[in-house]
Amino acid sequence: MDYILYILIFVIGALCGKFISIFVNRKQPTKQGNKKIDFVKLFIEILTGVIFILFASSIKLSLITSPVSIFIYFIVGVIYLTILLAIAGIDKKKIIVDKSLLIIGYICVTAYMIYLYITERPLDISVYRYVIYLVLACFLVLFSVIYLKRKGKDSYTIDILMLSIFIILYTYEAVYIYTVIITLVAVAIQLIINSIVKRKKNSKYVKGIKIENSKIPIGFYMGVANIMALFITNFTMFYL
Repeated sequence: MDYILYILIFVIGALCGKFISIFVNRKQPTKQGNKKIDFVKLFIEILTGVIFILFASSIKLSLITSPVSIFIYFIVGVIYLTILLAIAGIDKKKIIVDKSLLIIGYICVTAYMIYLYITERPLDISVYRYVIYLVLACFLVLFSVIYLKRKGKDSYTIDILMLSIFIILYTYEAVYIYTVIITLVAVAIQLIINSIVKRKKNSKYVKGIKIENSKIPIGFYMGVANIMALFITNFTMFYL
């Protein structure tokens, strides 16, 4: 029975991957890069399906033994992972955090907060933490709008802070700390590699790729690191 469930989860993941590829590959060239874009889309769809299966496996999702609360957690997690992967993909290409996706994420987390409030009683401290972080998110959105009006551009730092709150809301503080550690390691490795390449080539370009003054896609690394940290934490909690 669970085999059918996991096949369905993979299909849902592939469909969500199609949605992600649409966001990531917006305004891409259509003639010369058609084959490359098609391959990237297929890769994203398969990867998303695999990620969804790993997520379901990490919480031992089963039609027979899993309670309703676990299925609700999984559904919210699917939305969370879809949004996070789309944000990471866009940031990898453009070094921007898509605010529209973040706002959708905040709305979904708010709905989940209301569900927890109803099912886990108002005195549950986990519910109040959602309220605190959502208030902080509202302030950051306000600061972001003010910064945009004054400077005429978005603040990447504020956007990363908004992404951080989105991550904390679903995965909690401990997983976020692991996410930050993995992200810092990944960023450090990229900086070292860039430094070595620039010293060897002593040029702005290496095989057509600009190295000097290149920005680090922190949002991309945070997204990948958070998925890794979330899965490791879930497998540890549910299997050990």
